[in-house]
Amino acid sequence: MTDSPAPRGALARLSGASARHPFRTLAAWAVVLGTAIAVALVGVTGEDLFDRLGSDGGSWSNGESAEADDLLAGTDAESATLLVHGLDVADPVFGAIVEDLGERIAEIPDATLGNPLALPLLPDGGRDPRVAGLFAEDGDGVLLVAEVPAGGDIDGVIHELREAADDIRDASPAAIAEVGSSDLLVESIIATSESDLQRGEAVALPIALLVMLVVFGGFLAAGMPLLGAIVSILGGLGALFGFTHLLDVNTTVVNVVTAVGLGLSIDYGLLIVSRFREEYRQDAGERTREHRLAAIVRTAETAGRTVAYSGTVFAIAGLGLLFFEPDIVKAIGLGALSVTVISIASALTLLPALLALSGERLARPGLLTRLPGVGRLLTRFGDVAPDEGFFSKLTRRIQRHPAIITLGAFAVLLLLAAPALGLRLANTAVDSIPVSSDQYPFVTTLTEEFPQAADPRVSLVIRTEDDALTWAADVERLPNVESVGIPIAVNDVWQTSVVVESKTGSGVVRAIRAEPPAFEHWVTGADARTVDFSESLTSGIPWAAGVISLGTVLLLFLMTGSLVIPLKALLASALSLGASIGLLVWGFQDGAFAGLMGFDPANVYGVDTLVVLLTFVFGFGLAMDYEMFILSRVKERRDAGASDTEAIALGLQRSGRIITSAALIIIVVFAGFATGDLMIIKQLGVALAFAVLLDATIVRCLLVPAFMTWQRRILWWAPRPLKRLHARFGLSD
Repeated sequence: MTDSPAPRGALARLSGASARHPFRTLAAWAVVLGTAIAVALVGVTGEDLFDRLGSDGGSWSNGESAEADDLLAGTDAESATLLVHGLDVADPVFGAIVEDLGERIAEIPDATLGNPLALPLLPDGGRDPRVAGLFAEDGDGVLLVAEVPAGGDIDGVIHELREAADDIRDASPAAIAEVGSSDLLVESIIATSESDLQRGEAVALPIALLVMLVVFGGFLAAGMPLLGAIVSILGGLGALFGFTHLLDVNTTVVNVVTAVGLGLSIDYGLLIVSRFREEYRQDAGERTREHRLAAIVRTAETAGRTVAYSGTVFAIAGLGLLFFEPDIVKAIGLGALSVTVISIASALTLLPALLALSGERLARPGLLTRLPGVGRLLTRFGDVAPDEGFFSKLTRRIQRHPAIITLGAFAVLLLLAAPALGLRLANTAVDSIPVSSDQYPFVTTLTEEFPQAADPRVSLVIRTEDDALTWAADVERLPNVESVGIPIAVNDVWQTSVVVESKTGSGVVRAIRAEPPAFEHWVTGADARTVDFSESLTSGIPWAAGVISLGTVLLLFLMTGSLVIPLKALLASALSLGASIGLLVWGFQDGAFAGLMGFDPANVYGVDTLVVLLTFVFGFGLAMDYEMFILSRVKERRDAGASDTEAIALGLQRSGRIITSAALIIIVVFAGFATGDLMIIKQLGVALAFAVLLDATIVRCLLVPAFMTWQRRILWWAPRPLKRLHARFGLSD
C-alpha cells in the first residue's frame, strides 16, 4: 500500500482532514444544521424565521416620503377596514347589518367603528366632504373603518368585521364584502412568500436531480450536490434568523437567499464531485482508501481552489450590498455572504467526507449507464469529458475567425440590451399584489372604486390649509398631472392627493420636487416612495461598484497574472447583465410575458428597483463562477506547456460540460422561483435565469474563446511592477 502524498496547501489540508475523519466531519455538520433547523424552522426560541419576517410594502428608505408618512400616521392605533361594494348603501337590510356590527365592535374594549352612513346628507343630497372618500365613486359602496389602541384586540375586531362581511354576502350575493388591513396584507405576503419558496424548491430540485443523473449516470453521485444544496439552504435560513435580531428582514430576502444558495451549492458540488471522479479514474493502480484520499486531495488542490476563488468573488458581490442604506438590501447582502460561506465550507469539508465514505461505488458507472440506449447518452454527456469533443471542436472553429465572432457577440449582446434604455423603475411590492393573495380583492376594489381612500400614487403634505391650496394650484399645471384633490386635514397636517397619468408618477414626483415651494412641505405616495428608495441606493452605487470591481480584478489578477483577463471579464459581464435588464423591460414593463407568467400588465409599472440591483450583483457573481471554471482549466493547460490556442481549446473542452450542466441547473432553479406569485421574485428569477443562459452560451462558448484567441498576444499582459507583485503574492494552493 502506498501512502497518499501530504496535502500541499491549506485547502488540500482541510479537505484531506475532512476525508480522513469523515464521521467527525458529519457530526460537526449535524450539530450546525440541527441548530439552524431548531431556531429557524421549529422555533425553539418561541418564534421561527417566518414569525420574525416583515413586509412593509416597500417603504425601505428614510427619505422625504417616510417623514410624510410618519406625520400622516399620527397615533399608534391599529385599524381594519370592511369594504363593501355593489349594493345600495341605503338598503335597510344592509343598514341593520352595519348597526349590529357597531354594537358588537362596541363590546370590544376601546374599539370604535367609523360609520359614515350615520352622517346625514347635505341639503343638496351630497355626502359630507369629511367622509366623501369613504364612499365608492359610483355611490354603490362604503368603507367601515374600525380602530383599537395599540396593543388592543385587533384580532377580535377583524373577526367581527369578517362575520359582518359573511352576513352581507348572504344578504346580497352579488356584492363584494372584504376585510383588509396593513397587518393582514403583511400576513398574506408572508404566506405567499412561503408558498413561492416551496413551489420553487419543488420545481427546481427534481429537475436538478434529473440533470445530475445525466451528468453522473447514478443516484449516489447525483445526490451529493443536492445534499450540499439542502445543507446550504438550511444553514442560510439559520443565519437569516440571527439577522432578524439585528435589522428588519423582508419576506423577499428569504426567497432570494434560498435561490442563490441552492444554485451556488449545486454548482460547487457538481464541480467537486466531477473532478474527484476524474482524478480517481486517472490512476490505474490499486483502489485503496489511500488512493481515494489522494484523489480527494488532488481535487481540493484544483477544483477546491476554483470553488474558493469563485465563492470569494461571489462573497465580494454580496459584500457590495452592505454599502446601501435600505435594510432589505443589507439583509440580502448578509444572507448572500452567509450562504456563500456555507456553500464553500460544504464543498470543501462535507463533500470530501461523503466522498471518502462512498468508496469505489461513486467512481463506478451508475446503474443507469447499463440501460440500453440510455448508457450511450449518459456516456456522451457525462461529467468527465475526453480531451477532444464538442467544445474543443467548436473552439477551434471559432479560432479561425476570432475577431469577427468577438465583435458579433458584442453586437448581439448590445442589441439584446437596447430595451434597457427605456427602463422605468417601480416598486412591485406595492403595485403588483399577487392574485393568489387573500387581500387581492380588497386592494384592487379599493384602488378602482375608492380612489380617494386608496394610497395615492402622489400626495402632497403641508402644515397649513392656505399653503396646501397654493401648492396644489402650482402642481396642477405640471405635465402628466390630471387633477389635484381638495386638501384634507389629517392629524396636524394637510394632505392633497394628486391624480397622474398612468405610470408617470415617478416623473411627476421629480418634477414637483424640482420646484419646491418656500414653505415646509413633503411629497409622499407610492411613486414618491419608489423614487426615494431608488435615490437611497444612489449613494451606495459608487462604493459597491468600486469594491466589487476592484475585488474581482485583484482576485483574477492574483490568479492569472494578467490585467487583460479581469477587464475582459468585467466588460463581458456588464454586457450580458445589460441584456438581462433589456429582457425585463420587454417582458414585464412592456407586458410581453403577461400571458405566459399570468400577470396583469396594467398593474406592472416597470422593473422593480431591487431586481435591477440584485440582477447586476448576483448575475455578476454567477458569471464569475463560470469565468473561474474556464480560467482554471486554461491556466492548468498553459502551465503544463500547451500553447495559448491549444490551452484555450482544451480548457473549454474540459470545463464545457460542467459549465453547461451547472448553468442548466441554475436556470432551472431561478425559473422555478419565477413560477411564484410575488412579482419581485418573478422578475428576479427571469433576469438571473436569462443572465446565466447568456453567460453559458454567447459569452462562455463564443465570446470568451474568440476574444482570448484574438488577443492572445496581450492576454496575459500586465505592467512589470504588477508582474513582480504577482510573482510574490500570486494565488496558488
